[in-house]
Amino acid sequence: MAQDLHSQMLKGVLQGCVLIILSRGEYYGYTLSQELENYGFAEIPKGTIYPLLMALEKKGLITSQMRPSPDGPDRKYYQVTAAGTTAQTDFVQQWHQLTDHVTQLLTAEEGITHDHEDESTR
Repeated sequence: MAQDLHSQMLKGVLQGCVLIILSRGEYYGYTLSQELENYGFAEIPKGTIYPLLMALEKKGLITSQMRPSPDGPDRKYYQVTAAGTTAQTDFVQQWHQLTDHVTQLLTAEEGITHDHEDESTR
């Protein structure tokens, strides 16, 4: 159950993170997964990236273009669309609001925990 919750939370966050990375420039799938790893998303299975990219493209948030590769077969490069830029901005705003609320909750919880600990030591 905890793994399911983690997986569901990660999907939404990952979508926003992919939009942020693609807003910096064009990437193909492998380089995008490497970039995610650079930011600590090393545990994401490689098979997760391509379905996510397909879903983002289907929603019109990104586009793709096949280009020749000097190292072998053609590669599909992804770019953010105007709608993707808007979705990225919305994600960042929502993320800041969410983290602010969770921080407030955790701070209050820590205060409650410390208050109970103080009472038990009396």
